[in-house]
Amino acid sequence: MAAATSSTSSSLALAGLASGINWTSIINDEAKAEAAPVTQMQTEQTADNSKNTAYQTIGADLTNLQNDVNTLSSASFFQSTTSSSTDSSVASATTQSGTPLGTYSFSVSQLATAAAQNGSKVSAQSISSTDDVSNVDLNSTAFADPISAGTFTVNGQTITVSGSESLQSVFSQINSATNGAVTASYNSSTDEITLSSSSPITLGSSADTSNFLQATNLFSNGTGSVTSLNALAGIDINTNASQANLSTAISDGGSGQGAFKINGVTINYDASSDSINDILSDINNSDAGVTASYDGANNRFVLTNNNTGDLGMTLQDVTGNFLAATGLSSGALQAGTNLQYSFNGSSTMTSESNTINASSEGLSGLSITAQSTGLASITVSSDTNTIASAITSFVNDYNAVQNYISSQTTISSSTSSTTGAVDSTTTTTGTPGLLTGDMDAEGIATSLRQLVDASPLNGVIQNLNDLGITSDGTDNFLSTSSLVLNTTLSNNLSQVTQLFTDPTSGIATTVGNYLNNTLSSNGVIGTKEQSLTTESTALGTSITNLQTKITNDESEMQNQFVEMEDAISSINVEKEYLTAYFNSAATTTDAPTAAAGSSSSSSST
Repeated sequence: MAAATSSTSSSLALAGLASGINWTSIINDEAKAEAAPVTQMQTEQTADNSKNTAYQTIGADLTNLQNDVNTLSSASFFQSTTSSSTDSSVASATTQSGTPLGTYSFSVSQLATAAAQNGSKVSAQSISSTDDVSNVDLNSTAFADPISAGTFTVNGQTITVSGSESLQSVFSQINSATNGAVTASYNSSTDEITLSSSSPITLGSSADTSNFLQATNLFSNGTGSVTSLNALAGIDINTNASQANLSTAISDGGSGQGAFKINGVTINYDASSDSINDILSDINNSDAGVTASYDGANNRFVLTNNNTGDLGMTLQDVTGNFLAATGLSSGALQAGTNLQYSFNGSSTMTSESNTINASSEGLSGLSITAQSTGLASITVSSDTNTIASAITSFVNDYNAVQNYISSQTTISSSTSSTTGAVDSTTTTTGTPGLLTGDMDAEGIATSLRQLVDASPLNGVIQNLNDLGITSDGTDNFLSTSSLVLNTTLSNNLSQVTQLFTDPTSGIATTVGNYLNNTLSSNGVIGTKEQSLTTESTALGTSITNLQTKITNDESEMQNQFVEMEDAISSINVEKEYLTAYFNSAATTTDAPTAAAGSSSSSSST
């Protein structure tokens, strides 16, 4: 019989087309049966991953507890101190661990101040070199304050300016608007405007929209002559230094490599690209130890020492004239002052700073800052609040560990009721926690409880119970009485210190040793996490391998069933032909010719 053609094989891939057998269902059932272990392994892998996450949480909680223990294991921590002042406006103080306790008097007769180099008064180049201002536009940047367009009033008459006309044009408008009653002129030597009249001049109104009068510093004074209160031109510290409009132009020597020194520190500048403000910032960001600024109210530049005290200042132009042009090198040094104080009735002492270290007085760690002249008492006391907070944090983090382990190891129960025709039934179902029966997790909880329950001391303070930290005896949790804890710290601090820090049996010592071992790479946490990770990885590999095998087996079974369908199809074709032949009326004794598609061939005798 001839083999089925490829098109026939393709069509026979439909299950049961020739055989009538639903072999697709057979393959699926077989694959499902073979995949049963996959489901079990996936369940186990999910459980391993969840347990690993749980141990990571336990590890994180134990690390928090370890941090608390590290704090409480230091004897110096229990020597933490705090300070208070009877007059914080006169003096404040800070302390360190171990600062001697007590009350100390502090008297300030003079505060320390910083020295300052006040530059000579500087002026801007006048808006005009002559008294003729017909070429001076109102929008010129030479004005200290830019003039805005709008209107202003002189003797009740409105003058309108656009901002683009000349100053002389405005003078003419004033004269014209007042019918010659008020004349205006400019003095180039003083850089000021003067308004003159034979009668008192009235300037401005609430309806004015231009700032001309304010920008030119013209204000009514009840007389027939009003002159600008200040020079009209201004210094622009934000434009290139060489164009800042100083009366003495800033130069860098013509090479862009200007330099000057303050307290021996070199400051470089380029007068054609750096503004005065840029140069001041460079000074402030340098190691010169001064703060540079422009005092616009007094038209001067100022250098102020960053440190207080009676200290000097050195200035030197190296290349260019920045210090000379800004008046700094020709200015005067305003001397700083030193702090003058007495401590516990001592003779007057001196400090360049307003903050002093009292270590020289035998009070290590006490730092006092003078705020003003006067007298204040500084009290140093034990910082029991900080100590109580650390102990409370230890208890809270201990409880956090116990709470999480309990939640993962406890069997929770739920109750359901069923009501029948005659009676009702109540069923209680218990659901084990993720780590129920895990001896390592339960061992951590038990070990911690035993360690904090220990009584390493004899005397007034023997264990945590004496600090107001107690358990109700029904679980592993602790509760804290803040009142008892604070009272105990105030009355028995030394014994509380020993309870935690004793190098052999102190609670912080023993708990710390246990946590160090538990959290080490070879400890319980690390070992469990590694074991669970390894097991999960192995399960993942097994799942992948089995799924690959199932896929291959499905493919193989399908190929075999398709071949079966092909064979059955060929047999059916032969059967149909033979049946048709023998049932035919023209049947002879001659052997029949093979049916089309048959694998056998005709023969003769």
